[in-house]
Amino acid sequence: MATIKLRQAQVWKVGAEYFRIVRLQRLVVEYKSTTTLNAAKGIHLRTSKKEFCRLIKQAKLLVPAKSPTASNQADDARTVG
Repeated sequence: MATIKLRQAQVWKVGAEYFRIVRLQRLVVEYKSTTTLNAAKGIHLRTSKKEFCRLIKQAKLLVPAKSPTASNQADDARTVG
């Protein structure tokens, strides 16, 4: 199994819930639990990194769609030089 690095603003789908990492510290994860992906309201929770990893063990990491400006900047970087 591949190792996945936790990062701020990652969204994980666990069953019917979505967990968005709000703040990531060395030993603590603060995350927001919502029932829909783009919900403005949710429950803010704080737990140890170890416990959070147990929560997301069977979860799916949702990858954000690339913005057009990000892909344009990547194309510009390739064409320079």
